[in-house]
Amino acid sequence: MDKSRVIIRSVKEQSLDEVIAQVLAFCGAPSLVKPGARVVLKPNLCTERVDMIPVANTSYALLESVVKHLLDLGAAITIGESDGARYTVEQAYESNGVYKLAQKYGVKAVNFTRDEQVWVDNGTLGKWNFGRTFLEADLFITLPVIKTHATTVFTGALKNQWGCVPRYDRLIWHKYLSRLLSDIAVLVPPAITIMDGITGMQGRGPINGYAINAGVVLGGTDLVAVDATSMRLVGLDPYASDHVKLASQRGIGRIAEEDIEIDGDFDKLRIQIEPAKMDWAIRLLNLFSRSEFITKNLIMNERAFYPVRRLVIIMRKLIG
Repeated sequence: MDKSRVIIRSVKEQSLDEVIAQVLAFCGAPSLVKPGARVVLKPNLCTERVDMIPVANTSYALLESVVKHLLDLGAAITIGESDGARYTVEQAYESNGVYKLAQKYGVKAVNFTRDEQVWVDNGTLGKWNFGRTFLEADLFITLPVIKTHATTVFTGALKNQWGCVPRYDRLIWHKYLSRLLSDIAVLVPPAITIMDGITGMQGRGPINGYAINAGVVLGGTDLVAVDATSMRLVGLDPYASDHVKLASQRGIGRIAEEDIEIDGDFDKLRIQIEPAKMDWAIRLLNLFSRSEFITKNLIMNERAFYPVRRLVIIMRKLIG
């Protein structure tokens, strides 16, 4: 059996542009990207908060470098993301510099939530909808960030596609999350995964943790292998993440260390990070989010959510 291949490079030893060129070549981009091909890039833009952007979101520098290299190959590029629970993609694009980048390079920036919607069958939900731009891409490239996650252990390539679901209240479907993440990967398989580990997040991710500063970029055509390798790189067990394990079991990609060939000095670049903790507050949130009524009327209701959030912050300080 052929092994999945993952490349890892340090941006501390060479420029980011050099690293991205190597990653794209490793993944076969010169032969995959035909002139005029509709290439959709999905960065992780999970917050519009300026203070958290450097550690929570795909870096502007990485996104820009990928755009430049793909334009050189003749790609017609669209950057896509969906509205968050308490912010719009337009707000995220503005605070992350995406509009500036799009204007500079003549690429599109689309809000999947406002895009023309197409309904597709799903074994769990019956039907669900996605933006036409996402579904009809000639080439889909995912640009996740190495981050811990209090619920899923890790946020990487598979989890990044959750932002392709155009519902701002997709938290309602979190009880089916692991299965649905695999379903998205089957529906529109990423041709290339480029993992942003330049900064990344540890601790209480995916939004409220602190920087890793790993200074690395990983890539590959098997998103499960890239997720698994990224997790091992920072001291996390891939089998502890249900959605990564399930994707492997469904044959979407490889998780076992012996089934993955690494191009790069893995041992030199590996680090140990602080994992996210599933504390009492996260457990309650996960429990409450299983109810569509509670999710809509409490968790998604800003007038109710923020007072409760302030109380949780106080209680965390008091009881840990």
